[in-house]
Amino acid sequence: MIELSPEIITIIMLGGILLGVMTGFPLALVVGSVGLIMGYLLLGDATFEIIYTRVYSLAQNYPLLAVPLFTFMGVMLQRSGIAEGVYEALYLWLSGFRGGLAVITVLFGTILAACLGVITASVTMLTLIALTPMVKRGYDKALASGAVCAGGTLGILIPPSVMLVIYGPMAMISVGKLFMAAIFPGLVLSGLYCGYIAIHAFLHPDKAPAVPAEERRISLRKKTTKLVTAMVPPVLLILSVLGSIFLGLAPPTEAASVGAFIATLLAVAYRRFSWGLLSDTALETLRISSFVLLIGCLSFSFVGIFISAGCGDVVSNVIMSAPFGRWGAFAAVMFIVFMLGFFVDWIGIVFIMVPILAPIGPALGFDPLWFGMMICVNLQMSFMTPPFAVSIFVCKGSAAPELGVTMGDIIRGIIPFVVLIMIGIGCCIAFPQLILWLPSKMLVGW
Repeated sequence: MIELSPEIITIIMLGGILLGVMTGFPLALVVGSVGLIMGYLLLGDATFEIIYTRVYSLAQNYPLLAVPLFTFMGVMLQRSGIAEGVYEALYLWLSGFRGGLAVITVLFGTILAACLGVITASVTMLTLIALTPMVKRGYDKALASGAVCAGGTLGILIPPSVMLVIYGPMAMISVGKLFMAAIFPGLVLSGLYCGYIAIHAFLHPDKAPAVPAEERRISLRKKTTKLVTAMVPPVLLILSVLGSIFLGLAPPTEAASVGAFIATLLAVAYRRFSWGLLSDTALETLRISSFVLLIGCLSFSFVGIFISAGCGDVVSNVIMSAPFGRWGAFAAVMFIVFMLGFFVDWIGIVFIMVPILAPIGPALGFDPLWFGMMICVNLQMSFMTPPFAVSIFVCKGSAAPELGVTMGDIIRGIIPFVVLIMIGIGCCIAFPQLILWLPSKMLVGW
């Protein structure tokens, strides 16, 4: 075993992760390797006891069972056929306005967010359904792709979100309360996105033209009927999951199983269900869940070694000593999370940094739920800040080649939406009840 100061160990372990990720190695292997090597050098055979205890503890964490259930629900719903109907209904109502197609994209993404909870599914579906009509109608490619990425990324914030399911156990906060706390911040971001698009389209009408009236001519009665019919299935799903949590009928894990069952019934109702679909959905669920839990086990083990070496106190002391009091420390936490989003996947940030950062919030006098939700809203930016931006890569990979959408178009398009997320964070700071009001009305604090 070697003797090093906690400060040096902190730099080596965190720097090792950043360096390993930037070389292209998978995050799970990087985190596991750094933790194992440094742990053995510093703690000897005690490292294996720490790893065993942490992995076993994570495996026994009941709320994490909701991860595969919500993933199954999202994948099944993605293939059930209800999304196309919702987009068509919104198209008939809003496409006549300048920027209407981009606004529809964000609203569609907001509805998907409340149904899917899986970021890749949301962005992929928006790209396939919404990007082509916008580009072919003469929309600026940057605006169109930015709306797709921003709208799709709402799927990781608005419940049922897999990120919130993971964040809760890591920060020892009720997942049900996190779900309720995320609703209004998610809607605020959606409103900011729509407002920006409307203003941008008004100032630059050539970049977001309206759809000609002859292409959307239909009676008010038919439009209304189509909208109501299309919205019933997602509303039913949302109420079955979030409603049961809010009313105290079921905790998040049981609500996730209800959602998975309802999504399967919707696939049957839309005549999309088959044993092949069930098999593909189960395999995709297994793939995503295994990926999340593998990173979780290795990251949680890394954190155990990190804290055992005294590095957690180093990080806390650095943040707590920031100038301008508790708000300066809060700003330091937000900056750290923001910068990590450029280089580390959100799963790694939640599993590695949240157990270290979460105790700082109450120590600074902040409500733990509010503090945690601010980190979650901040993580929205990690999906849209290259070089490790999931939304950008999914959008580029899913876009039809004939559209000619480049990586440069997408990056230019997401910059205004990243700024809007910062404004959304400011709104939640100025009005904390946007986060705290709805959880306070829950009948049972799951």
